[in-house]
Amino acid sequence: MLDTIKLKYFQGNQFIPDIQNAPMRSQFRGFPILKNCGDIDESVCPTGALKANPLSIDLGKCTLCGACKCESVQFSNYYKLASTSREKLVITEGMTPEEFEKTAVECRKEIRRVFSKSLKLRQVSAAGCNGCEMELNACSNCNFDMGRFGIDFVASPRHADGLVITGPISENMAYALEDCYKSTPDPKIVILAGACAISGGVFQNSSKLNREFLEKYPIDLYIPGCPVHPLTFINGVLDFISKK
Repeated sequence: MLDTIKLKYFQGNQFIPDIQNAPMRSQFRGFPILKNCGDIDESVCPTGALKANPLSIDLGKCTLCGACKCESVQFSNYYKLASTSREKLVITEGMTPEEFEKTAVECRKEIRRVFSKSLKLRQVSAAGCNGCEMELNACSNCNFDMGRFGIDFVASPRHADGLVITGPISENMAYALEDCYKSTPDPKIVILAGACAISGGVFQNSSKLNREFLEKYPIDLYIPGCPVHPLTFINGVLDFISKK
């Protein structure tokens, strides 16, 4: 007990006090700012997220690699990128982060009523590279401390309120993913985290993928990134379960 008190005295609070307004380093590539200056080359995008006519970037496909960065395409460090609609992840010319945030995440009354106080999630890596998986693990560390909002990852789908899927969903993981979904009690939610989960990412044209799960079951929340930043994930989930 004495050691705990000493640790608290010397280190203070390690968690980010205001997770919804936390500062982000300037180097972070987040929400894209688009202004067509006529110097756009679609071919530089490895996932086909960039379109020149009309100018747009699909955050569901974008790996935020920065290969398309030019006078027409600049990346801000704005990290609130989640959306309850797949279509709203397509960012068009002139759209601002503030405009995107206003309509991107819609919280239904029943979601807020059931999950706003406590949300337990089972994370499924469906052939992920371990990038998003590591970032999701960081959500529960002493810095981000997602658990203080009642959001936790659990070991079994039978203890979960929903699934967080990472990875492009390979043939080998398709059955396991569906089995995990069916093992999760109703009502439940499904969250896709990362470009690979949302669109297949750089693996979208692979013959070894089986993404039929996404056609059979409803997806409640899309959280872009490659990998997903903890602040992006936590804010996306918080907006989804408690946004007024």
